[in-house]
Amino acid sequence: MDTGSRLAWFSVALNLGLVFLKYGLAAYSGSLALRADAVHSIADVISSASILAGINIAHRQSKLFPYGLYKVENFVALLTVGLLAAAAYEIVQGVLAPPVQIQPGRLPLAMSGVVLIVFITWAFSRYELRRGQTLGSPSLVADARHIASDMFAALIILSGLIGGYLRLDFPLDRAVALIIVALIAWAGFKIAVDAIRVLLDASLDFPTLNAIREIIEKDPRVGKINALMGRNSGSFKFIEANLALKIKDFQKAHQVASHLESQIKSQIPHVDRVLIHYEPLARDRIIHALPLTEDQQSLSEHFGEAPYFLLLITRVQDGSLLEEQVLANPFRHQESGRGIKVGEWLVGLGVDEVIVPKSFVHKGPYYVLADAGRDMHQTDLRAVAEIKAQLLSL
Repeated sequence: MDTGSRLAWFSVALNLGLVFLKYGLAAYSGSLALRADAVHSIADVISSASILAGINIAHRQSKLFPYGLYKVENFVALLTVGLLAAAAYEIVQGVLAPPVQIQPGRLPLAMSGVVLIVFITWAFSRYELRRGQTLGSPSLVADARHIASDMFAALIILSGLIGGYLRLDFPLDRAVALIIVALIAWAGFKIAVDAIRVLLDASLDFPTLNAIREIIEKDPRVGKINALMGRNSGSFKFIEANLALKIKDFQKAHQVASHLESQIKSQIPHVDRVLIHYEPLARDRIIHALPLTEDQQSLSEHFGEAPYFLLLITRVQDGSLLEEQVLANPFRHQESGRGIKVGEWLVGLGVDEVIVPKSFVHKGPYYVLADAGRDMHQTDLRAVAEIKAQLLSL
């Protein structure tokens, strides 16, 4: 049994216990308010049992419901709003009803019992609310707020009992009741809005979408996010993204999509499914990188130790040269891992392909560039002028 089911079972047991406790106190003290609240607790038992049923069937899948029944939780949460409204109505009726005569001699014990009820409902509602928010369960959150409303009702009853014990002329319990009704109405409104948003497939909240966007954009193999959407279903999230990747190979593109799916599921809580559509990034220019010798006229035989790198930016359509610049190698004098650092640096600069005089296959720079979807081409030419002429003739 998972945490959500255990909490729901405990909520059912708690509400059953409160029904018997309130009936016992009502019979002992003659308080009609306690008797009415006991009836209200029976509605709470029905509510908790409905939530338990919702949790147990929400994850089931079938041919008729291939995406599961997650939204049952939201539907149950919406039904709970009706019970909150009923609770508020009962309190309003108590405010408008004539005062009830009770037995003053038995009030101290009744008040002690109500204090116990307040403590129990306060402690459990806070615990269930925290666990429901952690689990992302809207029905548990709704149940916690419903139980909290019972605590407020018990406080009203307690104030009425105190007023009866002190024989106050001012109807303190009636004034407090109106405030409690407003709090219950606000809690019910929040539950209803959250449930309706999910049932109507409203978008995920912007902070969550932005967090997902940051995860995707950190991957250097992603060229552009064409579309990013998400929705809630019960306590779970469904994500869909359309990406343009800087990779032509289908197998590597699939690996990128799988990697991003794992990253999103590990960093964003309660994600059930991530669907990523991908396509090659449409480019209008290509950035070539060449390792240079000190005189900047020839290709360097080294990669990590090359003093300079020449960047040639050419137009894809006609191969014409748009821009060129020479950059000093910032990792030339690093003691170890120069090749890997230079590879990462070139990827960060947006380089599409690197032209080298010898093969670096199965070495650090090759893996860095290949993993980022960049190409590494070997050439027999050494003079930079000849390589430029060959590139511009393509």
